[in-house]
Amino acid sequence: MAARAVLAHSAAGAARADSTILTGARVVLPNGAVENGTVTVEGTKITAAEAGPAPAGAPVRDLTGHWIVPGFVDLHNHGGGGASFTGGTADEVLQGVRTHREHGTTTLVASLVTADTDFLARRAAELAEIVQQGDLAGVHFEGPFISPCRKGAHSEELLRDPDPAEVRKLIDAARGTAKMVTLATELPGGLDSVRLLADHGVIAAIGHTDATYEQTVEAIDAGATVATHLFNAMPPLGHRAPGPIVALLEDERVTVELINDGTHLHPAALELAFHRAGAGRVAFITDAMDAAGFRDGIYQLGPLAVDVTDGVARLVEGGSIAGSTLTLDTAFRRAATVDLLPVEDIVQAISVNPAKLLGLYDRIESLEPGKDADLVVLDAEFALKGVMRRGEWIVEPK
Repeated sequence: MAARAVLAHSAAGAARADSTILTGARVVLPNGAVENGTVTVEGTKITAAEAGPAPAGAPVRDLTGHWIVPGFVDLHNHGGGGASFTGGTADEVLQGVRTHREHGTTTLVASLVTADTDFLARRAAELAEIVQQGDLAGVHFEGPFISPCRKGAHSEELLRDPDPAEVRKLIDAARGTAKMVTLATELPGGLDSVRLLADHGVIAAIGHTDATYEQTVEAIDAGATVATHLFNAMPPLGHRAPGPIVALLEDERVTVELINDGTHLHPAALELAFHRAGAGRVAFITDAMDAAGFRDGIYQLGPLAVDVTDGVARLVEGGSIAGSTLTLDTAFRRAATVDLLPVEDIVQAISVNPAKLLGLYDRIESLEPGKDADLVVLDAEFALKGVMRRGEWIVEPK
């Protein structure tokens, strides 16, 4: 997986805005949304973001009637544009990255599905090259250390208990780019693996789990800080056996992932998560697979065949939901127009919180002077109209 291919593909089709003043829009700043705001970009950085019009006589791009929000961050994404992060070539991985950038995701973590650990180690080393070039923000291992009772779209034959030595092998193979590992922490070795991950600065995420409430509390105390796609691939909430959902929602140390595509979650479940956890502890993700931003058809998710019909991905055998075809611009629009969430709360969930989890918030995903010029332009109905990443228009507003 050559660095030369990464650089060439990454640069293709981008137009740098060496000096750009965007004005007239509603701008979501760290302290709230402002009317008639102005964002100034010089090179790759934001140099000003404030209420009020641009200086008189300055050349501006008028975005009256639009929103300007920070670029989106996806913590959990398996591919897109017809390309898989688990099995694609370097060029195919970059095509998937580009597809999601065109939908507003300016920072993306590549998620791997369950496979043989030797394969996952080799794959992580390959993806590390793309991370080091700046086109990915890191690697997420979703499996193989998950429960066969809640395997979802993972091959049961390849599942393993979370042996800390094997967990260490994977994060070492990623050469400093491993950002998150999803575990069923109730399995043998689960708590020791959580402690290992915490010691190495890698997020331990509880998911594809059959844990009880008490086991989940124990895992959080050991250092787990994320709930992998809350509600999905875990026991449902019960009034006598509350299970992991209640433990994950109630603990201030945990950020909960939500897939807001209208298939994975009922709107009432999303409302419950926001009400209980608050906007400061929610991260919208896609859990996207190859078909995101692409078309219906038959795909492979690891070794398993997936049928995508009308944008819904399900295993050919068994019919289990197999990731999504979601892009984050659709998640944003649904949150604003169906779930009726405040725009500031959506920005927190889709940009700020995941950037903080990745340790990147000092550099990205808020509209502040000195930060990377990553932003998204939306119209009054929250349809995507423009995407800028590091001062380059990926989608230029018309």
